[in-house]
Amino acid sequence: MKTTQYRVCIVGCGRMGGTIDEEVQGTPHGALPYSHAAGYTAFERTTIVAAADVVEAKAQSVCDKWDIPKYYLDYQEMIVQEKPDIISIATRPGNHADITQFAAENGVKGIYCDKPLCASMEEADAMLAVCEEYNIKFNLGTQRRFTPGYIKMREILESGELGERRSIIAYSGGSALWGYTHAADLILFLASDSPIEYVQGNVAVDDADFEDNRTDSDPGIVMGFIRFQNGINGISILGTAYEFEVNCSEGTVRSLNNGLGFQLRKRQGQFNEILDAQFPVFERKSGTVGCIEDIVEALDTDTETQGNIRLAHRSTEMVFAIVDSQRQKGIRVPIPMENRGLYLGRW
Repeated sequence: MKTTQYRVCIVGCGRMGGTIDEEVQGTPHGALPYSHAAGYTAFERTTIVAAADVVEAKAQSVCDKWDIPKYYLDYQEMIVQEKPDIISIATRPGNHADITQFAAENGVKGIYCDKPLCASMEEADAMLAVCEEYNIKFNLGTQRRFTPGYIKMREILESGELGERRSIIAYSGGSALWGYTHAADLILFLASDSPIEYVQGNVAVDDADFEDNRTDSDPGIVMGFIRFQNGINGISILGTAYEFEVNCSEGTVRSLNNGLGFQLRKRQGQFNEILDAQFPVFERKSGTVGCIEDIVEALDTDTETQGNIRLAHRSTEMVFAIVDSQRQKGIRVPIPMENRGLYLGRW
């Protein structure tokens, strides 16, 4: 049994870095611990040695809150001085590529990057290249991928008990990077992480905003269609309860009310109808801790993480392609998309 203790540094001491836990405590959604700092503190194989933020009050507050011994105002100085094994990137997306590159080139072996991955596919390409060059064990903070209920959904689908997968419907929406990133990753996850053939979409943005190939805002996703290379169709429409349904030849499986419940229906009975069945029992656990455990396991065994940089790159390209479809009046956007420079938001 591995006993290596991994040194961790956190870059960004805002909401996801270390302050969101009180915000979600007592709500039925999102098993605690939730923030990066809380997750590392709860997991016995990781020790936070320092945190950095350009706002000193934030850095000091998070360090005081989680008993982190040292804070920095410059993340580069922190990485050079502290020599962490793992870093968390919990900043806004505009500098994720730069932080990833610096960390990889300065000895960091594991990266937990909060979503969204970045603000353009040029940046995503750079992150993919540097992580592959330095064998970085990378996970994106799309926590549902590491949450037991959604894992059970995928296990049911992979088992074949529902037959052939035909479509995945995401009842979601939200801004492309800040909100829809979660939906894109879960659609990909439920499609067995298949490569994508093409994407179409509709986005709530003024078409004139594309004149400089950079939107002023992080635009809202209205509709998306994703054709996966394995033949599965992903469909995303606006919804109210953040639910995901997979329709198969022999039944359906659906997450309810943002993961509070799950529904399984199978072809059965005298008339071979699609009827309710028992969804497997599972223990609710923190997706944050699951993400961290997965990075540690990958470091221990020199294997790939479950939300690795290639998958993060793939789900991110899905998001950008939906927006680029809107830019091109709703046409199909083949993957890989040509417009690598499309930049979303003002970070």
